[in-house]
Amino acid sequence: MTDIFYDKNKFDHSLFFTMCNNMREGAIIIEAASKKFIYCNNAFLKLFDLDSINDLDITQFRKFRKEMLTETLIAEREKTLLDKGYFNELVEYTSLKGHSFFGEVTIQYYVSKEKAYYLFVVNPVDRAFFELASLGILMVNKRGEIATANPFILNEFGYTKNELIGKKIEQLIPSRFHHKHIEHRNKFMQAPNDHIVGAGRDLIALKKDGTEFPVELSLGHYPSDGDKYVIAFVNNISLRKNSELALKKLNNELESIVEERTAVLQKTLTQLETSKAEVQKVVAFQKALLDKAGAMIISIDVNGIIQTFNPEAEKELGYKADELIGKHTPLIYTDAQLLHQRIKKISPDWKTDIPLSNELFQLNKTHAILIEEDEWIFVRKDGTKFPSKVNITAMRNEDDSIIGYVAVAFDITRIKKFEEDLQQALEKEKELSELKSRFVSMASHEFRTPLSTVLSSSYLIEKYTSTADQPKREKHLQRIVSSVNMLSDILNDFLSVGKIEEGKMQVRYSQFNIKDLIIAVVGDMKSSLKKKQKIWYHHEGCQVVTLDPSLLKHIVMNLISNASKFSAEGKPIDIKTVVQNDQFIFLIKDQGMGISKEDQLHLMERFFRGTNAANIQGTGLGLHIVSKYSELMNGTVQCNSELEKGTAFIITFNF
Repeated sequence: MTDIFYDKNKFDHSLFFTMCNNMREGAIIIEAASKKFIYCNNAFLKLFDLDSINDLDITQFRKFRKEMLTETLIAEREKTLLDKGYFNELVEYTSLKGHSFFGEVTIQYYVSKEKAYYLFVVNPVDRAFFELASLGILMVNKRGEIATANPFILNEFGYTKNELIGKKIEQLIPSRFHHKHIEHRNKFMQAPNDHIVGAGRDLIALKKDGTEFPVELSLGHYPSDGDKYVIAFVNNISLRKNSELALKKLNNELESIVEERTAVLQKTLTQLETSKAEVQKVVAFQKALLDKAGAMIISIDVNGIIQTFNPEAEKELGYKADELIGKHTPLIYTDAQLLHQRIKKISPDWKTDIPLSNELFQLNKTHAILIEEDEWIFVRKDGTKFPSKVNITAMRNEDDSIIGYVAVAFDITRIKKFEEDLQQALEKEKELSELKSRFVSMASHEFRTPLSTVLSSSYLIEKYTSTADQPKREKHLQRIVSSVNMLSDILNDFLSVGKIEEGKMQVRYSQFNIKDLIIAVVGDMKSSLKKKQKIWYHHEGCQVVTLDPSLLKHIVMNLISNASKFSAEGKPIDIKTVVQNDQFIFLIKDQGMGISKEDQLHLMERFFRGTNAANIQGTGLGLHIVSKYSELMNGTVQCNSELEKGTAFIITFNF
């Protein structure tokens, strides 16, 4: 290190060793009178890409600053040094090789061997935070002037750095908000506090091309000697707003399905280390980032042990930082079942089974399990689980070796709920579309036969004009009446299904004589039976029941109609009713074509027709209505049938 001495005879080496040699920051001793550099540590040379400090003085060193100092500012700084003995500021430098970085500068004035010196310490602020962060970051001074902006925000707003630095922050806000914003800015500078701006209302930003877009803004403050800086985190939430509008439109209209995804911000933070009192402000700066980032930020070291656990992570997961830091791996809050699935996928590549233990998060295994961006299930301290979107970034040292990982996670429960709502709406839309299609197909098919009958009979009636043709006219009039009744039954079935689906069907219970009702329905249905078909009815037990007589009548008529329709001429239909043990049982049995075992699984579905009933007229709604009406009255439907051996329906109502 002796090759970097300038004035070896007059400089107290032990003083420098004590103050500088163990510093990780760049440090240099400057002779106050000559402004020449006397001594520096290796960190200083590396920071500014220098081989040595030979022939380097303070004037030449100032040229490394992005913004040159005026004579007035230099005089002010020297006066502060003499008055206070130290001076602090945040400076943007460019090294000899053109590398740009921010440095927290601390200058101390002291006298050694009757000679005055300056101890000049430069602590670089993590450049990755500004340049690689996946959200906009601004630093504004107390006059509302932009001190610096990261590449993300320059790209977002369409400016170059030279176009923004030194400009008022209002340049990024629509002019209609300038007046109020200046008032709010001045109040904040008088009493700064870290918070999220505009909670519950929209904030609008302005791009260079005049485009306006909504943003979410978090503020933190950073004091520096003689000035106050505000750190602003700017997040473009256009996608989120568009997704919310799309969801509202879907709920209101149910006609357009919009897929919604909320962009997940990626944030990369490298934990700052410092051990000296002069750089405590950098620690405060880092803490402001971690505390107000609006996301869970968790880091682990090479052994998988948690090193960082910010307040948002405490809030979401229910653990205190001191419960986990230095003690646990992420296994404590990661869903074991999901982790086991991930391990199972990669185990063949490892040629062995990976145990579910803390060793999973050691450096060599973490890289295989974790993906840069993925969805995970987190488990809170109380055992509840929630989905999260996690972005994982490797932390590297100066040799580009991985020394750990930083995870930035967001609770996506609300997003998942939006997706589920969208999926449910889509399924409902598909179901409605299918119902409409089947309704049109069924209606066009079932209406054709009775309408054709009405048309042909009307035509023939016109031809029968004599008195002798009266029997023929009556026959065709009866065919017209029968067809109209058929159309009426079909329409009633459609209307009943519509009321059931809309939840508008109401049950009106009353006491009535069940035997009288069945006998009356049988009497009404006799005219619609096939030739020589007869209905045999038998009742057991009390004759008074409490049900909805209208719904029950519809059920009985439907089942009698089916029994007749699917049975041959002359085949009997047996009906039995029983009232016992707080139950009413209705049984109807025919000797018709029967129903296959496969078809019985779908009997109660809308528009379902048996495979052996394709040539028999019907809508496929009757048994669906029977099952729904029975459910409304706390009843269950049972079907027993074999092909060519008839069918029996048993409906049991519980009082």
